[in-house]
Amino acid sequence: MTDTMQSPSSAQDATPIIRIEAVDKWFGKFQVLTDINLNVRAGERIVVCGPSGSGKSTLIRCINRLETVQSGRIVVNGIDLTAGGKSVDSVRQEVGMVFQQFNLFPHLTVLQNCMLAPMRSRGLNRDEAETIAMKYLKRVRIPEQAHKYPSQLSGGQQQRVAIARALCMTPKIMLFDEPTSALDPEMVKEVLDTMVSLAEEGMTMLCVTHEMGFARSVADRVIFMAEGKIIEEAPPQQFFSNPQHETTRNFLGQILNSQHAH
Repeated sequence: MTDTMQSPSSAQDATPIIRIEAVDKWFGKFQVLTDINLNVRAGERIVVCGPSGSGKSTLIRCINRLETVQSGRIVVNGIDLTAGGKSVDSVRQEVGMVFQQFNLFPHLTVLQNCMLAPMRSRGLNRDEAETIAMKYLKRVRIPEQAHKYPSQLSGGQQQRVAIARALCMTPKIMLFDEPTSALDPEMVKEVLDTMVSLAEEGMTMLCVTHEMGFARSVADRVIFMAEGKIIEEAPPQQFFSNPQHETTRNFLGQILNSQHAH
């Protein structure tokens, strides 16, 4: 396993780290996901985009079982999530998640927010947890905010704390659900920069985002969803220069126009 000279097509890399097979999901009578099939390789960076209500966030939330699916299979890091039981806890230890809202505990300092999960889930003592927390606060470039409370930070800083907190669990996979959409425009870049540097380190990432510049520069593949289905997937260059479906073309036309307008 330590042999770094293996070619990407070697057998070891043949098993996807995330396997989604024929997944259907309903909310009541509304089918929110329809026959979703997706394989993600370790180290791959996937951007999921599409109009609002297309099922993007639901799909991401199924990967760490915040949502359950009614049919099909989701296998993450060799663990079948659809089997339920203990598998869910073990997957959540491997999968970090960053939401639109930062979900930081307001009564805990930034440092305490980051130390909590490693102490509870990984059984680290206070010193070990603090060392890891500081490492990742440096990583997202806000170590000087460690002893402040979330309310004393800007939105962009809070979102970077949320990313650091997820990294403190040393996940194999990071899921981002519209991480910049609640931020003021001037704060978007600092969060995207943090995500770009994670991507450069080879973290497996799935990002639901409307930030097409990020998709262009970071994604290995862009997945376009509409009405609960994957309509199109392609490397970014192909996705942006030659989208195959009219729905995709319309979406890109709207979103790129609105982003040029800012």
